[in-house]
Amino acid sequence: MSHVQHSPSRPDLGGIHLVPTDAAQAGAARQQLEAFLARSRLRDITICTDLDGAAPGCRASLAPAFAAQHLPDHDTTGLAQSLGLDSGVDEAALEREILLAMLGSPVPFPFPSVPELESAIRIRRRIVQAARKTALAFDTEHAERPEGYWTYDEERGFTILPGRSLIEGLRRATQPEASGQLYAFSCYRATEYVTVLGIAQELEQANPALARDLQRQWETRAVMSGRFHDTFLHEYGSLAEPLPQRFYVPGDRLWFRNPDSASSDVEGYEGSWVFYLGGGLFNNFWERDQPFTLTSKCVEIHHWQHALRADAQGKGYIDEERVKTLVRQTLADPDATAAVLARMMRIRDPQGVYEEGGCIDATRERVRWVTPGHSDISLPDFPSPAPTSVA
Repeated sequence: MSHVQHSPSRPDLGGIHLVPTDAAQAGAARQQLEAFLARSRLRDITICTDLDGAAPGCRASLAPAFAAQHLPDHDTTGLAQSLGLDSGVDEAALEREILLAMLGSPVPFPFPSVPELESAIRIRRRIVQAARKTALAFDTEHAERPEGYWTYDEERGFTILPGRSLIEGLRRATQPEASGQLYAFSCYRATEYVTVLGIAQELEQANPALARDLQRQWETRAVMSGRFHDTFLHEYGSLAEPLPQRFYVPGDRLWFRNPDSASSDVEGYEGSWVFYLGGGLFNNFWERDQPFTLTSKCVEIHHWQHALRADAQGKGYIDEERVKTLVRQTLADPDATAAVLARMMRIRDPQGVYEEGGCIDATRERVRWVTPGHSDISLPDFPSPAPTSVA
């Protein structure tokens, strides 16, 4: 089976695209984008050009020499280290890493306005900050939420009690400092909560009307799984045109697939949903003080197959202590690590196929637009008027 390992799009098409919904504003859009880059102290290392084709607007991308030095082959995992950005501590450094990664993207990040771009950067920063603080109790058979903020109904899911803050409820469910304990639910649901928390925090300032609707939505019915993805996220990249294996923007939600058919049948081990934190790190919901590198995540998933066991009833489970032992042994052996990465760093196979693919997904997920007049978030129970589309 063939695995595409190269950049999915022509590099002159990537970066940040500013495409105003009003064609008459196309000229002003370039001035606004260049002014934003100047405020961000990036004008000297970026190139701004008008967009070709039917869509009026402009595009900003990194100068080729800068990209080749700091993001070779669109590899963003070493960007912070290359530039000396302390994005794990400094908010401004994290936002700078986010912006630089977007400017260096092989595919377009389209926005209708500079304020929408600024909201997107802040949402990503808030998602990263929340993901770092999030810790869960591992339990594939039970789910719980903080009493006094949440209630459960089989048809509506976990909803926020009327009068209780959605933001505070999400914090208490995911961050032990806010609640005093760990709660059990899946890493997939945790990625939903962290994403909604980042969105809700931004909406308080950027779009208070949508913030109120979001609060009412979670008091009425939880938005989960496929509906969550359709409501709040855009997927970019595809199996036909996969993103480069080392291209990640801080705040991306992504999936590492378990390419082993036997161990992937164990509940909770089909793969791993995480966020890219920047600085070459991915969050760890179970041991948040031990975030993963791309290497350690690949090695961990590789060894799930070697720790597959069966209990007294014949039900499969993964021996986590065995996984940790094998991971330590592999990471201590450069040759063994290289052999694992040669297998695992391939783009994953299509769903249902377990052949020669690795654990790297072809796509990432980003939050939809949120500002008034442009937001394309339509809540299931409190839909907003559709914005004017960007061609």
